[in-house]
Amino acid sequence: QVQLVESGGGLVQAGGSLKLSCAASRGTFESYAMGWFRQAPGKDREFVAAINFKGGSTHYADSVKGRFTISGDNARNTVYLQMNGLKPEDTAVYYCAAVNHYSYYRGRFGEQGGYDYWGQGAQVTVSS
Repeated sequence: QVQLVESGGGLVQAGGSLKLSCAASRGTFESYAMGWFRQAPGKDREFVAAINFKGGSTHYADSVKGRFTISGDNARNTVYLQMNGLKPEDTAVYYCAAVNHYSYYRGRFGEQGGYDYWGQGAQVTVSS
């Protein structure tokens, strides 16, 4: 069983930055790639970014490319999402999730259904 716990959400003004953290159970990154999704009020949950620690590949949604960076620390079993240049439309609950490597290599890192485990979410609010 994989446990994921997000932290670092909060309120920030447009143009500001926040860094989300997701603490995973020990050894998670050996078997799973990691992703971030977000869900705004009244909208579907959408893919934000993904990273595979086996090889270091990363993927981003077009809406965050160039502003957000996903990274991780194997020793700390933690994955991060650095968010710069935040916009009001980035306001959402952000979820950390784990996807097995088979699904990742099949390109399912952008699909909710490809993920096996989810965190509880962290609220990010960007004021204009």
